[in-house]
Amino acid sequence: MSPLTADAVRPALGGASVAGVMPALLGAAGRDWLPEPARTADAIVLFVLDGLGWNAIQEHAALVPTLASMEGGPITTVVPSTTSTALTSIATGLAPAQHGIIGYRMLVDGSVLNILRWSVPQGAAPDPFVVQRHTSFRGREVPTITKSEFRTTGFTRAHLRGGKFIGWHTPATLVEHAARCNATGAPVVYAYYPGVDSVAHEFGLHDRAYRRELGAADRIVADLLHVLPASTALLVTSDHGQVHCERDDWVELDPIHSLVDVMAGDGRFRALYAKKGQQKELAGAARELVGDRAWVWTRAELLADEILGAGATGSIPGRIGDVTLASRGTAGFVDPALPNEVGLRSAHGSLTADEMLVPLLAARGTGG
Repeated sequence: MSPLTADAVRPALGGASVAGVMPALLGAAGRDWLPEPARTADAIVLFVLDGLGWNAIQEHAALVPTLASMEGGPITTVVPSTTSTALTSIATGLAPAQHGIIGYRMLVDGSVLNILRWSVPQGAAPDPFVVQRHTSFRGREVPTITKSEFRTTGFTRAHLRGGKFIGWHTPATLVEHAARCNATGAPVVYAYYPGVDSVAHEFGLHDRAYRRELGAADRIVADLLHVLPASTALLVTSDHGQVHCERDDWVELDPIHSLVDVMAGDGRFRALYAKKGQQKELAGAARELVGDRAWVWTRAELLADEILGAGATGSIPGRIGDVTLASRGTAGFVDPALPNEVGLRSAHGSLTADEMLVPLLAARGTGG
């Protein structure tokens, strides 16, 4: 039985979710649920604004007039609602249980792999192909416009394998690359901008810097529309939303440390790997300790619930924590191995509406 309550947002993996966008754009699924300007366009530029939730657009509509004027509405991201998992689902069109990137940090071959840094505490990190074997963009060589410094990272090799990498150094060059790729006749172009997420983590959601960044992101959207022709649609989505957090929102798990071998995941979707023979005791202790602040699953329950999707095979089930804690409110759960995480001023990963609902907005270009 699922621990989820009515206020949780389940991922719409069979329909309007980020995992369904690329299959729809590449003709492997219907386009009926896409915003009208994208359904009938000759070409699409898919622009992923990292960390921009649907609720943030609604709350700050005056700061994002271009986005607020576009057609469309909210769709869901995947679970966990975190960058590494959701970007892999966007690129591959697969649910997390299928592609296997099931968190920001996860246990792989006995070590906790940091996906974004592609590093383990000791020794060499695993081959990205071993961790995530699926080709991106359904095997198409889609132009993939992202930050230049990401070109050689393990995570890029894991989730953008097969795309045509095009690096950008400034937002202006992101816009120019998108215009040039579209002009060559590419039917789908993928572009990625991480600014909103980065600023939110550093400053939180109530700071002037965050509001300025929302405006800056909106201006990039406006610039993209200005350089694209009317036959092309700009389709904007995100990987996840955000929850503001203060230091007091971080919850120590000291009472159950004696049952835990290692932790992974995100603070708001914390994976606990039990010491040998302690799985049942850990689940009971976790429910007693934080059951009022988290949805709590065992590995078997999480797989049966299918919020990660169906079809987990091979080594993927073992990457899931023996116990998983998903925050129901503003709490994050502290991993002693990641002390700097408590300094984040925004977080994500769980199933609240602020994290799970992301935009899917479209408009036709206004350029020549």
